[in-house]
Amino acid sequence: MTARSTGQSTSRPKVTVVGAGMVGGTVAQLLAQRDYADIVLVDIVEGLPQGKALDLLEAGPVLGYDSMVSGANSYEDTAGSDLVVITSGIARKPGMSRDDLLRTNMGIVRSVTEQVATSSPDTTIVVVSNPLDAMCHVAFEAAGFPRERVIGQAGVLDSARFRTFIAQELDVSVRDVSAFVLGGHGDTMVPLSRYSTVAGIPITELLPPERVKALEERTANGGAEIVSLLKTGSAYYAPGASVVEMVDAILLDQKRILASSVHLEGEYGINGLFVGVPVKLGANGVEQIIQITLTDDEQRALRQSAAAVQDLVDAMRRLAAES
Repeated sequence: MTARSTGQSTSRPKVTVVGAGMVGGTVAQLLAQRDYADIVLVDIVEGLPQGKALDLLEAGPVLGYDSMVSGANSYEDTAGSDLVVITSGIARKPGMSRDDLLRTNMGIVRSVTEQVATSSPDTTIVVVSNPLDAMCHVAFEAAGFPRERVIGQAGVLDSARFRTFIAQELDVSVRDVSAFVLGGHGDTMVPLSRYSTVAGIPITELLPPERVKALEERTANGGAEIVSLLKTGSAYYAPGASVVEMVDAILLDQKRILASSVHLEGEYGINGLFVGVPVKLGANGVEQIIQITLTDDEQRALRQSAAAVQDLVDAMRRLAAES
């Protein structure tokens, strides 16, 4: 990658963002503003990643960052990436079956992952494409990486939504709110209210049960709520910010405890599935899976969420066998 003519160093970490749509563009923008990494935007649409990259470069003098941002339609420029964010795939359209969505996005994510794994064999992959937990399986198998280096972004976003709704309900700053969400990314996610706090106080002590339940349900349907308001398209500001929080944790070795979709191998009684749980993220990717004691109801809800992920994985295997 060429440096600016100002003679800036090229020793910055290198991040590739695959997919220059709204989520990918937001990730690139927020990461450029962090000013510690150089970014390559990749997309199959000619001119799209190049145009967004140039636009982001031209924002640098105004916002005060020197991050190099470039766009590409192939993977040569991504070689040696320290981290790759995969946002590519299509959104489910009216009349589209689940199988059609799975079949299309399976092919896209598999192809993308194979190319980035070849170009950057030591990279860490953060998957954002939907259906999230299922696409993590595709990327994991296509890359052949250890589970520590293939991670799905979902729990950070779900927790952020939960935190937002809690703060609004109690009229407090979101900075004082911590929230805990387990499970698959979708309406079977498991918001854990007894572990969700305001300045250390569990929200179950601050709100009546019916209000807690309402916040949990709104969180589980947070993405659908935005889609229904936008009419066309889906959320990208909060998903993009959530990705960048994970990128920070990994590339800056912050040892953050963040909810992420990871390949469980017996943890929480789940084996061989990508499911959202709290993990420690640092320079080595997933450095620890945090296991907490769950009540019988919470364990039951987590198993139900894992079963929904398993249904998607089984459907993908069936589709792969048919093709």
